[in-house]
Amino acid sequence: MLLHQLVDRFGPAIVFINVMGSALGLPVPAMPTMIIVGASIALTAVNGGAFWSPLLGVLCVAVAGGVLGDLVWFQGGRRYGDKTLKTICKLSLSRDTCVKKTERFFGRWGVRVLLVAKFIPGLSLVSVPLAGAMGVKLRSFIAHDGAGIALWGMVGLTVGVVFAAQLEMVFAMISQLGRQAVMVLAVLLAIYVAYRWWRRRALMATLEKARISVDELYAMMNDQPLPVIFDIRSPEKRMLDPFTIPGSMFADERDLAKIIENYDKSRKVVIYCSCPNEVSAAWMAKTMRNAGFRDVVPLTGGLDAWRLAGFDVATLTEFGELAATTPEEVAEMAAMCPWPVKSAAASSAGSASLHEAGFPHGDRA
Repeated sequence: MLLHQLVDRFGPAIVFINVMGSALGLPVPAMPTMIIVGASIALTAVNGGAFWSPLLGVLCVAVAGGVLGDLVWFQGGRRYGDKTLKTICKLSLSRDTCVKKTERFFGRWGVRVLLVAKFIPGLSLVSVPLAGAMGVKLRSFIAHDGAGIALWGMVGLTVGVVFAAQLEMVFAMISQLGRQAVMVLAVLLAIYVAYRWWRRRALMATLEKARISVDELYAMMNDQPLPVIFDIRSPEKRMLDPFTIPGSMFADERDLAKIIENYDKSRKVVIYCSCPNEVSAAWMAKTMRNAGFRDVVPLTGGLDAWRLAGFDVATLTEFGELAATTPEEVAEMAAMCPWPVKSAAASSAGSASLHEAGFPHGDRA
């Protein structure tokens, strides 16, 4: 079969280019290539050829290609930080949430997330530059990334070996169909892309559509009562970009129930995040509106738009907390954005609930 001949002659080169291209973010299916190569090697071995040695060779080539491709993004993350994350997120079909989910994974597991990143769509593409941006040592990155790629490659090759006979029938059918098989694959790919596009449109349709501009927010901060501003970026994001809009309160949309339960629904609330199209902020705003809050809107462009407009930002510490060092500075920050509560009792309960949930205390807002 022509496919077997191609794999036999150019298998390692195909694997190297394919895996490296996938690591660089190109839309090339690396796992199917590993499965096909594994099946082809197994079928050749049935006829008396070597077995484990070619598999090990292909696995080493896959690791080399994957690590080299990942090193490009790792160095980009180390040198350009958050800019690299924003660039690479645009390559993902699920770019609205890929960065924030990866930041949370990385915040919990650190560089160890690279051991399983290849198995989770979108996670690998973002976790690699994030590792560079978070200051992971090169030696540690190569060790964990190489181990993760090796594990991923072993799974693909093993699947190919186990189902070699079934795949041979599929190869034979494809060879008989010729151009028709190519058309079928193209149609399936188009259906997949269309499905992801439809899911994204459906998500956007469920979000809060009203927005507020940074100029409007700045004007409101000179009036009374002051708007409440939520910064819902992840702690890892705040470490990469240690600035915030003055008067912001750190919050997590996953703990939204505590905010809805404890706080006054009559004040204007402005929410900003670091995700494209303000998806997380828009979802949180929509949920708060449905829960009875009268005026909740996402901030168009978030912190980036605020900075580009030339407005002042507050500096955070290396731990993502507001850099207030004296009681006077703390009091000044708190005065910029007081949070009105239903009652004194509700205020105490709400403050305790948010502190337990990971929110900073009200006097650090």
